[in-house]
Amino acid sequence: MDHTGTDHTGLRTALAETRRVLTPHLGADWSVPAGPLEWSCRETLAHVGHDLLAYAGQVVARPGGGYLPFDLTVRPDAGPAETLTTALACGELLALALAAAGPDARAWHWGPTDRTGFAAMGIAETLLHTHDITTGLALDWTPPPAPCAAVLARLFPDAPAGDPAPVLLWCTGRGGLPGRGRRTSWSWRAALDG
Repeated sequence: MDHTGTDHTGLRTALAETRRVLTPHLGADWSVPAGPLEWSCRETLAHVGHDLLAYAGQVVARPGGGYLPFDLTVRPDAGPAETLTTALACGELLALALAAAGPDARAWHWGPTDRTGFAAMGIAETLLHTHDITTGLALDWTPPPAPCAAVLARLFPDAPAGDPAPVLLWCTGRGGLPGRGRRTSWSWRAALDG
């Protein structure tokens, strides 16, 4: 199956988009909730860094039965600019790990997951939480269609047809689609079958 766009270059594209969109608004009030989330915009960005670093650790260590026992802690006094730099650095660590991993490399994420799965999850975490943050900051931004299509193809193979950004937002409970109610629970499929 073709997973074009779910690799280190796709992740770096998503990270660059996050930097482009958020950097002009680092002086805003980041204590507001990030869209539909209970976290603040700043906490949500710290969460992105946490997940991207966790994924990088998985890709490098290749554990077969669970997540490595570490967490990223972004200090509470870190402002939006420092938190963005931290999240982007964690994303680059994941990109480096993905670039170095061979096609047969597998690591645990609720089952054996390949590098395309970890790349797609990294892209999804980056773009979806950027959308949450921009919603919280009252910015008009929608994730770009190409990386959304790549994420849908890899993580949501049963997603309905349509414009990739609204479909991805619907798949993750962040929006509605014509004729479909808003999702209240969902999960993606990163682990490989069999």
